[in-house]
Amino acid sequence: MSQQWALTWNVKPGTEEEVIRLFERSGRPDHTVRDGGGNVVGLLKRTSVFMRQNTVVRVIEFDGEFIDVAKHMGQQREVRDLERELDAYLEVERDLSSPEKTAAFFASASMRCVLSRSHDDGEVDD
Repeated sequence: MSQQWALTWNVKPGTEEEVIRLFERSGRPDHTVRDGGGNVVGLLKRTSVFMRQNTVVRVIEFDGEFIDVAKHMGQQREVRDLERELDAYLEVERDLSSPEKTAAFFASASMRCVLSRSHDDGEVDD
């Protein structure tokens, strides 16, 4: 079953168009999530980015365990490049220099999924 995970943060007012261009130009990470032994343990299914004024929300849909996906994403050059470029536009600086500091950022920026429905979930009322 797929899971969704979201992060939200603000960029400096007036930089929205530059941030949009960064996302448009960003590369695509490897969608196959592997563990340290090379075994397939997940799949990145979709990434969506929303922006309202200077607030950005990035939603990732995936199969597998969140911790495996997070480790995988952190190892992807395309993701690291985008994150490094985004740093210049963030309204509040973040520190991703250690696993502990990265975890603190994700804890402060993550959004809990409270509802996710699909057309084929459950019964349909007539």
